[in-house]
Amino acid sequence: MAANEQSLPTELFMDIDRSGPIPLYYQVATRIEEAIRSGRLPTGARIENEVALSERLGLSRPTVRRAIQDVVDKGLLVRRRGIGTQVVNGQVTREMEFTSLQEDLLRADRHPTTTLLLREVVEADATMAERLTIEQGSPVLHLRRLRGADGAPLALLENFLPGDFVDLPAEDLDQYGLYQVLRARGTTLRVARQRIGARRATTQESKLLDIERGGPVLTMDRTAFDNSGRAVEFGHHCYRPDLYSFEVTLVDK
Repeated sequence: MAANEQSLPTELFMDIDRSGPIPLYYQVATRIEEAIRSGRLPTGARIENEVALSERLGLSRPTVRRAIQDVVDKGLLVRRRGIGTQVVNGQVTREMEFTSLQEDLLRADRHPTTTLLLREVVEADATMAERLTIEQGSPVLHLRRLRGADGAPLALLENFLPGDFVDLPAEDLDQYGLYQVLRARGTTLRVARQRIGARRATTQESKLLDIERGGPVLTMDRTAFDNSGRAVEFGHHCYRPDLYSFEVTLVDK
């Protein structure tokens, strides 16, 4: 077992029924999930790899691989290249509210981190001019940030803001959510138009989000408007689907 990996407690699997109707992978996955939710496996713990666990339990590697993947799919484990399989707090479920990702993470008692990858002032092309309702060639602040939660990369955020905001300081963007910074400057965000989708990650996105090359990502495009109806921000974001989901409440009219 590699250094810093933690063996799953043997007693977790003592009552596995090897001849009953319940699939073995499901029994293993359920016990790993219970250990995480109960705190026996704390956030950040790295568990032993599937080869070591299958040998220790006397189960096939495909069985153990599927069990671990089931827990990964629930957002309780994450696979990270060069690190292994690590415990996380679970998926961040984002309700369709006018909040930033930073605010959602803090509300969910997660520990957000931000890496400012790019901060530049560019001229608005035709697309940005239309999105922000400004003249083509006008100055636009272009931001790219990598947001993490509990030590795992979660989302790649790309934002464009009109010329009023080209002086936003990098240190504020490293420490606070973008909407927090805008509100602190007296900008009242009133409404947003957004679109949610999914696609394959680019090579750069795969590397930054620590997912397989060309793996799936959730996407969200959002244009935010202030109380005068002026567009103050356009964002194009992509998220890891194993750690993030959107939640919508539907009401019958």
